[in-house]
Order: sequence, then structure tokens, then C-alpha cells
Amino acid sequence: MKYSLIIPVYNRPDEVDELLASLEMQTLKDFEVVVVEDGSTIPCLNVVNEHASRLALRYFQKDNSGPGQSRNYGAERSQGEYLIVLDSDCVLPPGYLQAVDDELTRQACDAFGGPDRAHDSFTPVQKAINYSMTSFFTTGGIRGGKKKLDKFYPRSFNMGIRAELYHRLKGFSAMRFGEDIDFSIRIFKSGASCRLFPEAWVWHKRRTDMKKFFKQVHNSGIARINLMKRHPGSMKLVHMLPAVFTIGVFFLLLMFLAGLALTGANVYGILTSAAEDTSMLYVGVFLGITAMICSLIPLLMYSALIFVDSWMKNKSAKVAWLSIGASFIQLLGYGTGFIRAWWLRCVCGRNEELQAFKDNFYQ
Repeated sequence: MKYSLIIPVYNRPDEVDELLASLEMQTLKDFEVVVVEDGSTIPCLNVVNEHASRLALRYFQKDNSGPGQSRNYGAERSQGEYLIVLDSDCVLPPGYLQAVDDELTRQACDAFGGPDRAHDSFTPVQKAINYSMTSFFTTGGIRGGKKKLDKFYPRSFNMGIRAELYHRLKGFSAMRFGEDIDFSIRIFKSGASCRLFPEAWVWHKRRTDMKKFFKQVHNSGIARINLMKRHPGSMKLVHMLPAVFTIGVFFLLLMFLAGLALTGANVYGILTSAAEDTSMLYVGVFLGITAMICSLIPLLMYSALIFVDSWMKNKSAKVAWLSIGASFIQLLGYGTGFIRAWWLRCVCGRNEELQAFKDNFYQ
């Protein structure tokens, strides 16, 4: 058996049904599927049984511990030379495994990962969130959006690794968030080779809403500081950009409010002043309006950039409009989480790893 596909799942039988259906369509057949039910109250056993006759499929149930530990549980019971971990909200194109196999044949490596895309059937919100997570203008291409990366750190929605290396590194850590990046960093530290397989992409449904999306990216920002503490030197400039963006937006909003207050105060002075010379009041109005305009221009220009880029990619004005909100949520959510964790861990000296929203393992 060359490939073992490991899928942790929690209360998502419909997702598992779609994913298993896509696995039945794979053009390369040398694989098994290991589904790990992570303490679900809505199990997917019936769904698994419907596909069992058409796939080399095994199903396990365990107490809830999160996706990282569930992947380890599945890995211990897998038989493949390579282990591929997938999120249950992914759907694979028919040529996915063939693309993986072609890349390994062309140039062998110890670990790999692929990017994600939005399917035409996704809702506008799903497409907007997918855009915000994959666009160069939000994440800088670090999720596989660009092919020339000095190092590519696979994410757990689409990650492969030699089984021998997986077991030697003891798999995913007990981190609640950021455990996939922690694993990728340990892969590189071990001296193993890791590459982006650009054609081994998946459709990533991200069944979430904007509120849950904020929680997810806020936790990701916190996790980046936790990772820095675990792995000194792992922090890169691109990881700091959402925090810089967040601080910039905060000061632009302060500038707008200050301009609004200045304008309002001087307009009130003009309307109520009995003095003949109100020239300085008019100067105050001018300065206030100028401050408001200058504070809005960068935000409007960035919004326009996101709108045009998303519209060109998704061919939908609605998705492009939603992409503006999703992009601001992605950057501000990550940025506030990053700043919060930096303050508590780096300034206040708290040693324990932080997390904000504890109940969204699978959001």
C-alpha cells in the first residue's frame, strides 16, 4: 500500500460523504482511507458503510481530543508508505493522487503539501473566505498561492509525509491550534525535504461564517506567537504583516474620528459665532475634512484592490464585495490575535501557550 489517507471527523457526516465520493473517483487506486471519528455526537459510520465496498476503508471511533491527536491515532493504524492527512471539509479532484504520485516520481521528497481552491458550487461566503485565505494580497502566498517559495510549510487540510518520518517525529503535537505548522517546522528541523506540489490541490469548503472565521484566524494569530516561543527563529516578516495592518487601520480610524470631531467643532463654532472673523474656524473645517479623506483613502484603495482581484478570479461582483469583508476579517482577526499573544507572552512574560476560542477545533 503506497498511500494512507487519514481523515479526522467531528459531527460532519455530510462532509465525509462528499470526500469519500471524491476518493472513489481517483484515477490512481493504490491507497487506503482511515476515518477517525473524534468523539462525534453525530457519527458518520452509516456514511462510511455506504462507501466501504468501493474503497479500502477503515473506520475508528475514539474520545474527543482534536484533529491533531486523531491524525496520530489514524497514523498508528495505517499501512501506507506515505500518509496524507486531509480535513473532512475537503473534496479531491479525480487526479489528486496521480498528481502526488507524479511529483514524487519526478523528484522524491519526505513531506509535501498542496494548495486549496474554491469549487463553483461553493456559496459566495465560502468563495470569499477562500479568496481571503489564498490571495497574495492577504496571506502573501504562504499557503501555496505562489510556486516559488524558499520553504513551503504544508497545512493539515492537505499534507503528506513518509510514514517512517511521521512516526519518528511522533506526529502532531498536543497544540490545540497551529499544530500543523509546528509539525512542518519539526520536519524541516529534522533535515527532511519538503515541497509544494502545486497540482495536488483540493477544494476546501470551509463550512463556516464570518463570525467563526474571525475566531479561526484570531486563534491562528495567537498560535504564531506560541510557535515563535516553541521554535525561535521561525517568525518571518510576512507573519507580522497582519499586525502591522491592524495597527495601521486602528490609527486611520483614530485619524478619521479626530477629523470628524475637528470638523464638527468648527462647524458648530461657525454657526454659533457672533464674531465677524471666522477664518480660523473655516481652516479647522478644512483640516478636519482633509484628515477624514486622508484616513479613508488607504482603506478604500485596499478595498478596491481586493474587489478587482477577487472579481477577476471569481467572476462575481457579489463574491468580490464579500471578499472585502473577509479580507479585513482575515487580517484584523489574525493581527489582533498576534498582538494579544505578543503582549501577554513577550511583554507580560506568561509562559503557558495561549488560546482564545477553545471550542472550534473543526471550524
